[in-house]
Amino acid sequence: MLKRILLVLAFLVGANAPALALDPENTLYLDLKDGRVVIELLPQIAPKTVTRMKELARQGFFDGTPIHRVIPGFMAQMGDPTGTGTGGSGQNLQAEFSNLRHERGTVSMARAKDLNSADSQFFICFAPAPSLDGRYTIWGRVVDGMQFVDRIKAGTEEDDGVVLMPDKITKVQVAADAK
Repeated sequence: MLKRILLVLAFLVGANAPALALDPENTLYLDLKDGRVVIELLPQIAPKTVTRMKELARQGFFDGTPIHRVIPGFMAQMGDPTGTGTGGSGQNLQAEFSNLRHERGTVSMARAKDLNSADSQFFICFAPAPSLDGRYTIWGRVVDGMQFVDRIKAGTEEDDGVVLMPDKITKVQVAADAK
């Protein structure tokens, strides 16, 4: 229990820490049109999800996919190769809920009503979203480049964030594999 509390505190305190001394095997580079976003992976919190996201990154699954749903002040959702919000890799993941909070820069899995329906779609929070806490699998946090996430083309709240002619992910890579 103490270990979990310390991990949560480290997560909260380090939310704005620079991307230094990160484990390259547990760091993702999310390249967007405006620059690189560095995501620290949290395998101690969501081991199966982290493993799957690294597999997909190594397959180039996310490269060129649209950032299809963006609600200003809430989140940017991506990881659907169809750009419709209904696509994925075809492999659902078991939920790995935790006590971590959805704060600015939190990276979490999108899902349907079924708790175990997350696949490849994920979102990055622009601001705290306490209504999501304990209901979505948190698997990473942005440690550098959040200003580039802020520049992603947005939809409107009225349209549930659906973006017409959306920005796209340029490339996602595990830092250990980066060229």
